[in-house]
Amino acid sequence: MFSDYTFTAAHRFMEYVQVDTESDPLSNTFPSTEKQKNLAGILVAELQDMGITDAHMDQHGYVYATVPSNVTHDVPVICLCSHMDTSSDCSGHGVKPIVHKNYDGSDIVLPDDTTQILRASDHPYLKEKIGNDIITASGTTLLGADNKAGVAEIMDAVHYLTTHPEVKHGAIRILFTPDEEIGQGVKYVDMQKLGAQFGYTLDGGELGSLEDETFSADAAKIIIEGISTHPGMAKGKLVSAIKLAAEIVDSLPKDALSPETTEDREGFVHPVRMQGVVEKAEIDFIVRDFTTDKLQQHEAFLQQQMDKVVAKYPGAKGTLQITEQYRNMKEVLDQYPQVSAYAEEAIQRAGVTPLKMSIRGGTDGSRLSFMGLPCPNIFTGEMAFHSKLEYVSIQDMQKAVETVVHLVMIWEEKSRS
Repeated sequence: MFSDYTFTAAHRFMEYVQVDTESDPLSNTFPSTEKQKNLAGILVAELQDMGITDAHMDQHGYVYATVPSNVTHDVPVICLCSHMDTSSDCSGHGVKPIVHKNYDGSDIVLPDDTTQILRASDHPYLKEKIGNDIITASGTTLLGADNKAGVAEIMDAVHYLTTHPEVKHGAIRILFTPDEEIGQGVKYVDMQKLGAQFGYTLDGGELGSLEDETFSADAAKIIIEGISTHPGMAKGKLVSAIKLAAEIVDSLPKDALSPETTEDREGFVHPVRMQGVVEKAEIDFIVRDFTTDKLQQHEAFLQQQMDKVVAKYPGAKGTLQITEQYRNMKEVLDQYPQVSAYAEEAIQRAGVTPLKMSIRGGTDGSRLSFMGLPCPNIFTGEMAFHSKLEYVSIQDMQKAVETVVHLVMIWEEKSRS
């Protein structure tokens, strides 16, 4: 069914990654960077060119669109979702995508910074991509495959469906979000307007992966209040909030409870930002675990470490603030087993072996699931995300497009009376 189809995902992707959409975790606006709307505008125009008449961007930078049903019987409305922003962990400005055709397994030296070398020995999945066409950046930026690969694949799937009306499907809602990388991706989604019953994010990694479980996540902030005085007359008086903050971070375990020492289903407490002056300092943490109840244990540990340090310095004060971010979507998806089952079947129909996996992270689907839209995560091919060595296989992207098309067909088939 795809033998005579010219996929557009890679071409679209190469264009999208050149649009800087880096989000900003320190911003107080939404979206956190206005430039994310530049890509949203491009996507709206392309959808309208495909005949999707209701495609639009709202005031928050979300893109909404509908591929109308082409059958007369009722089919659950499905949402396909990807995020437009890229991580601030690595620059997304001036991305130069490069296609390495028919990858032969050798090291890929990125031309704009030859110290950046993509080696199969360091990236085992790359060994499986020999013969594929690999897209990288040029060495000075990330690529943006997370998640513009997903955006491009959804756009290509829409293109396929609009040019192949013989493929039967129900109504499909398209949602492209800003600010996913800073945990705010679905903050202002209008669920009534979206009007979908089930959803899928395209934000996964290796070919065939299907993720129905994420971390549960909180943000934690420790605020330390010290005592400031002139350093020349500070003996016995000055209490440096900066030093207390550093001592708290240093008190964290060196061999456990951190991203660099955990794997599989192990959770962690991770300091991601520290700022301050003598009088006041703040430490921002992310707290993660697959078991939601364990978040409270990790946060109690943080409280304990803070209290121990602060108690040693008379006059100092410490406060721990906790903000809920998202919860393990499996708690919701287990109530709707068909949602993941249909995705698994779609992957198989695309000629790929499904890989059921858990995400050591989160997606927009984590929060959408708890907002009433059960939403597992499907592969895109994006790998080594948030780094200058990020890459994606064009062939993986095409298989993701096939999977999406099969998926909407399966929902239509299963709904026939």
